[in-house]
Amino acid sequence: MTRAPRLAVRAVIVRDGRLLIVNAYPGDVSDLWCAPGGGVERGASMPDNLQREIFEETGLAVRVGAPCLVNEFHDPKSGFHQVDVYFHAQVIGRARIDAHRDPEGIVNRHQWVTEAELRALRYKPDSLPQIAFGAGGILYDPLEVIVR
Repeated sequence: MTRAPRLAVRAVIVRDGRLLIVNAYPGDVSDLWCAPGGGVERGASMPDNLQREIFEETGLAVRVGAPCLVNEFHDPKSGFHQVDVYFHAQVIGRARIDAHRDPEGIVNRHQWVTEAELRALRYKPDSLPQIAFGAGGILYDPLEVIVR
C-alpha cells in the first residue's frame, strides 16, 4: 500500500546570531538536533500550523516569514516519507522557554547556537546552517534516507 508523504513545517528562528534548535527524537533516543516544528493539520495554513507547533514545543509566539527550504526524507524499510517546509520566523512573544513542557512529550531539550556550535553537533537537514546563517533564497534538499 502506498502512503502519501507526511507534510510538516519547521521554523528557522535566529536571534542575536543564534539559531533555536530542538531535540529531534523524544528523550535520549538520539543526539540529533533540528529546527522546531511539526506536522500540518488539515484546514489550517502552513504558517498557522507552524505558529501552533512552535508554541506547543517552546512556548514562544512567532511571526512566520518567507519559506526558505523544502526538505524531504524517508525510511525505505517502513515506507515513511516526510516533506518539511521551512520558514524564517521571528519571536514576537516570549514565555520562559526553559520552564515550558511540550504537551506531546517529544521536545525536552533546546538550545540557541551559533553557526560554529551548530556545525559541531549532529543535525538535520544538512543545509540548516546555510538557510539559518547564509545569504538567503529558497533551497530544495533532495530525498534522503532518515537518520536517528
